[in-house]
Amino acid sequence: MEAKIITPTVTIFDNNGNIDIEGNKLLIQHLIDNGVNGAVPLGSSGEFTALSMDEKKKLIKLYVDESKGQLELIPGTSSLNVEECIELSNYAISLGVKGVLIPPPFYYGISQEEAFHYYDVLAQKIDGNIYIYNFTARTGFDMNAETTFNLAKKHKNIKGMKDSTANLTHTKEVILKAKEIRDDFEVYSGFDDHFVPNVIAGGSGCIAAISNFEPKLWSEWVEAINNGNFEEVKAIGNIIDRLMPLYSVEKNFSHIFKKFLIDDGLKINDYTIFPFEELSEQNYEFAKKLRNKVMDGR
Repeated sequence: MEAKIITPTVTIFDNNGNIDIEGNKLLIQHLIDNGVNGAVPLGSSGEFTALSMDEKKKLIKLYVDESKGQLELIPGTSSLNVEECIELSNYAISLGVKGVLIPPPFYYGISQEEAFHYYDVLAQKIDGNIYIYNFTARTGFDMNAETTFNLAKKHKNIKGMKDSTANLTHTKEVILKAKEIRDDFEVYSGFDDHFVPNVIAGGSGCIAAISNFEPKLWSEWVEAINNGNFEEVKAIGNIIDRLMPLYSVEKNFSHIFKKFLIDDGLKINDYTIFPFEELSEQNYEFAKKLRNKVMDGR
């Protein structure tokens, strides 16, 4: 199984906060032209919490229509209302996406047993592949390897996991445990700098947001590791390591990443959802200088 980079895309809005069709088309084409393997619209980077069901359906259909099979699509279909989650998931799957990305319930506390029950029910009601989204920093819950193993063992359509955790040991445990029964189970890391250890452990690569504005760098990294070009893997890995502080400049990094896309020539709006719409010039200049310094020294 070759490694992949899947981009958790930012959502492009117009000045009034509506989905900008043309702006999102530009981003989709930008990713295709620069060789990423797939996209996750409506993930954390996509500010999904601000969108209605109809808007989410509109954006998913846009990705399907515009990518024309050139991107593997795994849209986020999260909702605290489980019926809405099931409805949106089945809608996306009816359009031909590869699968849907779903975190466990958040806000309320949840046990491993309750997480199993949640995905067990979803797997029976969703007519396609489900990818578990383990993001402890946002949900307050950490899906362990044993629960993941039990779900993968019971349901063939529990297809994989995005593991957004700083704990690499956790990701490796999930990979090794799932591989005991499922060669086709895909584990992606959610941190860009976990790409190489993920692949070495037998994972599938990354769903990582730097690939929004550096898709070519990322596709070159994927190509290097798939071709066994260790020197290139190491060189690009060093660049990614130095770009990682960009995630810490603002809690919601989507605003900065949209401005980077504008800097690179995409005619899009940088509108970002409330209360993250205000980006200080100081923070943006810091992020811009950091990026330029790293990329100019490549």
